[in-house]
Order: sequence, then C-alpha cells, then structure tokens
Amino acid sequence: MTKNNLLDRYVSDECGQGITEYGAILAFVAILVAVVFSITRGALTGAISKAFSSVVSQLNNLSNVAASASS
Repeated sequence: MTKNNLLDRYVSDECGQGITEYGAILAFVAILVAVVFSITRGALTGAISKAFSSVVSQLNNLSNVAASASS
C-alpha cells in the first residue's frame, strides 16, 4: 500500500462522522440550555418545578383512580 493510497483511504473514511455530529449537536443544546438558564436568572426553574409537580399530581390521581377501579 502506498502512502498516497493510505492517505486517500483515511480521508474518505467516514465511520465516526455520525457520532461526531451527534456530539456537536449535544454540545450546542447544552450551551443553549445554559444560556437560557443564565438569561432567565432562575425564573425558568420555578416554571419547570411547577410543571413537574403538576405531572406528578396527575400521575398520582391516575394511580388512585386505577387502584379504586381494580378493588
């Protein structure tokens, strides 16, 4: 194998390209989330907490209804 042939094969090989792209997207989203949280200065934290509390409350209600229906 010649040096040029090996170099051409290395340059044209795209095996890790997908993982690299997903990593770049993940890094971009992480930076975007950090910027949003820093801009809102904690206001978003309360809204997220309220949303999760609402979901937990609804799941508890559904669980209680299912438990009473099976009794």
